[in-house]
Amino acid sequence: MLAGRMITESTDDDRQYVIDLGLICRKDGGGLVIANPIYREVIPRALACAPQDSLPQITPSWLRADGNLDIDRLLESFLMFWRQHGEPLLRSAPYHEIAPHLVLMAFMHRVVNGDGTIDREYAIGSGRMDLCIRYGIVTLAIELKVWRNGESDPLFEGLEQIEGYLKGLSLDSGWLVIFDRRSDQPRIRERTYTEFARTESGRAIMVIRA
Repeated sequence: MLAGRMITESTDDDRQYVIDLGLICRKDGGGLVIANPIYREVIPRALACAPQDSLPQITPSWLRADGNLDIDRLLESFLMFWRQHGEPLLRSAPYHEIAPHLVLMAFMHRVVNGDGTIDREYAIGSGRMDLCIRYGIVTLAIELKVWRNGESDPLFEGLEQIEGYLKGLSLDSGWLVIFDRRSDQPRIRERTYTEFARTESGRAIMVIRA
């Protein structure tokens, strides 16, 4: 559910067990959703604990002198962090399918550090997870996509999806992070780079290939 993928590998008993625990429920149309807003927040936070506990010391270079978030410096800090620590942290994260999501969220938890908030949107079949980072007067929207074996580049689908997310937040720019999980790719430090793109309506998107 966090990865936005269809549920294909779990058994009926597994799904019923989680329903009985009260963590998820069936909506009117029969699909599965997180049971309530509290669990929508608690579940990804709990899963990101191991990567968060494994984070190295990170100097908060993303803050301006006035205490506000500097998006450009945050991007530089994340890219440096990901290139240097991405691979070992991915190994520390539970659930291979969402390991990059958990590591990025762990990094962003360190960024907000009690002075900001992270809102998350995710659902079965959506093919993505959306994050909204709020820190002081700054709001940053991030969409996470995964490029897997046998799939085409998710860039164009991602641009279309983040267009709708930004529109709902009344924002003109955001990040689209594409985690390349194909098996034939070079190491993270070699394949991580950024490129600029625009949505159909002209919103500015920083595309992070990670």
